[in-house]
Amino acid sequence: MSSNFLRPPVRQRRTSSVGAINLGDTTVPGLSTMKESEHSKTAAEARMRALSESSKGDVDLLKKFGLTYREMSYRHTWLTPLLILAVVYGSYLLSGNLTASNPLHSFVAVSYQIGDTDMYGKGIRDLCFVLFYMVFFTFLREFLMEIALRPLASFLGIVGEHKMKRVMEQTYSIIYYGISGPFGLYIMYHSDQWFFATAPMYATFPDINIQFLWKVFYLGQAAFWTQQACVLVLQLEKPRKDFKELVFHHVVTLALIWLSYVFHFTKMGLAIYITMDVSDFFLSLSKTLNYMDSSLTSPFFILFVASWTYLRHYVNLKILWSVLTEFRTVGDFVLNYATQQYKCWISLPIVFVLISALQLVNLYWLFLILRILYRILFKGIQKDDRSETESEDEEPKTLRSASNGGQDVNINDSKNKKEN
Repeated sequence: MSSNFLRPPVRQRRTSSVGAINLGDTTVPGLSTMKESEHSKTAAEARMRALSESSKGDVDLLKKFGLTYREMSYRHTWLTPLLILAVVYGSYLLSGNLTASNPLHSFVAVSYQIGDTDMYGKGIRDLCFVLFYMVFFTFLREFLMEIALRPLASFLGIVGEHKMKRVMEQTYSIIYYGISGPFGLYIMYHSDQWFFATAPMYATFPDINIQFLWKVFYLGQAAFWTQQACVLVLQLEKPRKDFKELVFHHVVTLALIWLSYVFHFTKMGLAIYITMDVSDFFLSLSKTLNYMDSSLTSPFFILFVASWTYLRHYVNLKILWSVLTEFRTVGDFVLNYATQQYKCWISLPIVFVLISALQLVNLYWLFLILRILYRILFKGIQKDDRSETESEDEEPKTLRSASNGGQDVNINDSKNKKEN
């Protein structure tokens, strides 16, 4: 079956930058899609030369074994995370002790179960769960990209290594947010805060103990975002103009995650998680359609703008307003370390400032989003001034517009003519 059969009809447009809209977590690359440095290339070539040399003894064979593994893990970035997962899971299962008394239990399962109930407490061992599933998300992303998403992108007719990597990243985001968003909504639906009700966030505070699914979701999100932040730090070059804003966004998000968990504002955290996950799902979907040159790009981009505006602004501003109006009046408002009652005059400005900081970054991105939307609706242009270089390894870009009769114009040629 031809891959073109699955692709919607293409439309003529002046340029393609919806795919380069970089917001939130959807733009953090995987380890395998990072730009390869000259140092990495040189090191790989040196390893291959060393492996081709003859071995004179056991020591040389051991060195070659190490070089072989390094080269394999360099080519298949999911290999080392897989080995870590296999060792930990294998040791845990083979031990025959699947209870909390097993030191490995806190890594593979959530800790602090209260009796035989569905409720769980919180504690330092939760960090073990987060660290282990950071490794899991590293493996999952790299494995899916190499084994499934790259062949899928090729089957759908995506050409060029740069565009291939971007499609792989966005498709992974679709998978993750397509699961985490509905998961969060499911938890909210079976709670007292459906649909983004704000008063229940404070009425039962402090929520020291949380349900099993709630804790899995919260710690899983913490693992996902922390892993992405670590990958972001590994980038040696700024991939786009608003790199500082992206780093700031991740710092604020991680601060919200850990502070809301430790100080028992998990109901508020759940609502903010959902606003980010659902809007990021539509963002990744519209970007992927754009990379496929689909005629559905504009409708889905408009749907993304609507979801982004409602979730990241209306709902978040609603939560901010509740901090000013309900934080004091609903539930206890007192500082009591003995009962872990932290909803007080100290936490109020901290909560407000953190959510406001997240809102400021979102407002900055909203301005850029609306500018692109204006160009799409009124000028037929899909251009993002902040976009990374569309291609460092692809063919020169072309412009196509009705003003030149639908003919392609080489951008680089035009620049050369101007310089001459």
